[in-house]
Amino acid sequence: MTITAMVPLAIKVSLALTVLSVGLQATPGDARWLFRHPALLVRSLLSMNVIMPLIAMYVAIAFDVHPSVKLALIALALSPMPPFLPKKGIKLSGETSYAVGLLAAASLLSILLVPASVYTLTALLETPVHIAPSVVAILVGEVVLLPLAVGLLCRRILPALSARVANPIAMMGTILLVLVAIPLLIEAWPAVKLVLVNGTLLAIVLVAIAGLGVGHLLGGPAIEDRLVLALSTASRHPAIAIAIAQATFPGEKLVTVTVLLELVVVTLISVPYISYIKREVRERSALAAGNSQTRLGSARTTYLVDRRARR
Repeated sequence: MTITAMVPLAIKVSLALTVLSVGLQATPGDARWLFRHPALLVRSLLSMNVIMPLIAMYVAIAFDVHPSVKLALIALALSPMPPFLPKKGIKLSGETSYAVGLLAAASLLSILLVPASVYTLTALLETPVHIAPSVVAILVGEVVLLPLAVGLLCRRILPALSARVANPIAMMGTILLVLVAIPLLIEAWPAVKLVLVNGTLLAIVLVAIAGLGVGHLLGGPAIEDRLVLALSTASRHPAIAIAIAQATFPGEKLVTVTVLLELVVVTLISVPYISYIKREVRERSALAAGNSQTRLGSARTTYLVDRRARR
């Protein structure tokens, strides 16, 4: 088996391990949380499944990149969120509900939304792309729904063990993804150079920045929710994106290279954005703590004055 052929399998195993680690730290209530907040669910789907694909399609057409690269960019925007994003939201805010709920909801709804979006894409671009709901269902089931269910079950039965193994399992998934990505990029270096010099890299950067901005605006008043939706809008599930693009360009290295490059670009661009969110959270926490101390001090002063008056 060649390195190129191993990539989709390695990506699926890597992401399944990451989802398993998320499930080991979540609860069934977290997975159902977003369905109990329909307004936020609608905004999330609008950001991820309507606005982001339109942005990706506009940028891909405007930069006139290679047809397989163009399809890969749009396919990424059509795919559901990747499972490693909830880890970032959980790590920052300590709140798992929206991050895990969005992962579960987006993955379930993608079984219908992705084929419908691909059909619309075919009509708009006159590109013969087809992907059956069963293909999406199998992919989502293998790398998201089944690992998430196993993780939730393990946490319910063995909570202490689940807490200990969650981070090592996530690390295994990350290491596996890196180990398969580096040889692939070396083998496909001519394709990588083509992507770097023909405007594709700039297109990926613009799409990533736009995704962060749209998600941040539609995330609502809670800064933690804005973080989760921004990251989820900017980056997508690589295995499903590869499946969509290779349905039209089977064996085309530019497809996989573009998808992996998008993951790298979004990760790098997200660093200053996450730092900004962390700073905002710290400032709000400090302000809230200061207001709390002020209220306590005022209450104590009132109490002492009242005691003296009674004497």
